[in-house]
Amino acid sequence: MGNKFRDFIEKISGFYRKKSIQYMLSLSFTIIAVVGFVFIGTSLMIRFSTANRKITEDYNKRIVDQVNYSLDSYIRNLMQVSNSMYYSVIKNTDLAEESLDEKMNLLYEANREHIVSIAVFKEDGQLVTATPLSKLKKTAQPQNEDWFQNATGQIENLHFSTPHVQKLFDDVDYKYKWVVSLSRAVELTTGGEIESGVLLVDMNFSGIEQICKNVNLGQTGYIYLIGRDGEIIYHPRQQLIYSNLLSENNSEFSDVEDGNYVDILDGQKRLTTVKTLGYTGWKIIGVTPINETFADSSQITIFILFVVFLAIILLVFANTFISAKIADPIKALENSVKELEKGAENVNIAIGGSYEIQHLGKTIKSMVEQMHKLMGDIVFEQELKRQTELDALQAQINPHFLYNTLDSIVWMVENERYQEAITMVTSLAGFFRISLSKGKNIITVKDELKHAENYITIQHMRFKDKFTFKINADEEVMDFVTIKLVIQPLIENAVYHGMEFMDGDGEIIVNAYKKDNELYIDVIDNGMGIPPEIAEQLLTKGSRAKGKGSGVGLKNVQERIQIYFGKEYGLSIISEPDEGTLIRIHLPCININEIYSGEGTK
Repeated sequence: MGNKFRDFIEKISGFYRKKSIQYMLSLSFTIIAVVGFVFIGTSLMIRFSTANRKITEDYNKRIVDQVNYSLDSYIRNLMQVSNSMYYSVIKNTDLAEESLDEKMNLLYEANREHIVSIAVFKEDGQLVTATPLSKLKKTAQPQNEDWFQNATGQIENLHFSTPHVQKLFDDVDYKYKWVVSLSRAVELTTGGEIESGVLLVDMNFSGIEQICKNVNLGQTGYIYLIGRDGEIIYHPRQQLIYSNLLSENNSEFSDVEDGNYVDILDGQKRLTTVKTLGYTGWKIIGVTPINETFADSSQITIFILFVVFLAIILLVFANTFISAKIADPIKALENSVKELEKGAENVNIAIGGSYEIQHLGKTIKSMVEQMHKLMGDIVFEQELKRQTELDALQAQINPHFLYNTLDSIVWMVENERYQEAITMVTSLAGFFRISLSKGKNIITVKDELKHAENYITIQHMRFKDKFTFKINADEEVMDFVTIKLVIQPLIENAVYHGMEFMDGDGEIIVNAYKKDNELYIDVIDNGMGIPPEIAEQLLTKGSRAKGKGSGVGLKNVQERIQIYFGKEYGLSIISEPDEGTLIRIHLPCININEIYSGEGTK
């Protein structure tokens, strides 16, 4: 017996000697870990399973109760609207003497967020009044609708319908919404005589949908609603169910009492929580797959920590010798990698230990050398691309402005308006001097404002009676830097698009100021304004008027600013039709001296 044991030990030793360090370590860890997990897991799994099941049931119940509370509050609010309409309005109104419209409109306006419409009908289906739409379709027959028949059949109760599209009224916009109808029988007074009628309050189904949609039960759990007969009122996958692409066990829960159940759908066990919603008789169904009951559980966390701790203790004693052989070179290699992660450029990659670790170190060293080379190439290419994009964007300026200005100067000279011609020539010279800026893309705010002033002076002379202009700038922003030719295109848009229909009442204002350590330049006009659908596209798709403007548009200015200063800067548009437009330039506060000293943006 002893010889057999020795032979067994020798075979194991020989097996290990023939294998690599990686194989030895993996096998040792696996054997010890499996023994520990099996021993501990077998004894604790039943307890954990039971505890997790209980935790999940309690959690689902709390969530379903919360949904029940929210829906109950929503329903109560709508019932209050119905009660107010009946007891405070209908019962106190003689239709022969006054109308229900004013009070009903007030009630609707106070609750329009949740209500689609309020309507009152006579017993034969004739419309008495309604809001906000008041004209029935020619084909509408309210008396044949389920909500109408339920109300006249059981006059003492409030009746809730299943979700449906309400198409009783003519709507020029065809905005027919999904609603749940709350109907009740009422008594209408006309000339002292009482006749029966029906009060209809259509609540917006999206309110109920939103309450249920925002609820999460685990990773794949969900909430759905069913009616008294098991019909689905809301389900997150309702369209798929109606298309027979998915199924649901809704009919099985129409008659069950409130509580927790286990059902099976498509072979998957599910924990289902049922709660009946008061007044309506609807049922709230919460569903969580059984396989998720172990997720995010504190008992599971304790179990894993306990098993890992025990496994580590066992593995430390069994693999101390092997760990000592491989730990030091791996740690040295790890420290080298950490230095690389910190951004160090010249790192001495540690190469030592077993063959596998040495090979890994050499591979990392080669990879680092390749990365440095590729990064240098990429930086060079990106800088070249950046400069090319700046040049291309700036080169889009259209010469039409120059031609029109020269034509105006010729006209002034021919008409002996020499002083105006001199002013325009001087402004034009200053305009192009700053436009060229000795080839520089970055200039001071002072120069950019002077450039804008030259431009708007020229345009003011050409459109003499159209508008006035004013430039306001804080002294502290004058030495801050900006991309050149960013204000002029905005003024040009204001002139051609904002002042086009102004007859002497136009006004253009430019404000430059510092706020929260950021530079802002506002170009404001009191023109026609920009429609919202166009304003949304100006900075993305761009916009250009045919035959007018410089052709440099807002999108061009936005791109130039962001290429140079970053995506957090650029333009924003604030505009109201017939009120005017404000276009705001947002730039960093960088002094021109920082650029020259190499400390600012390059």
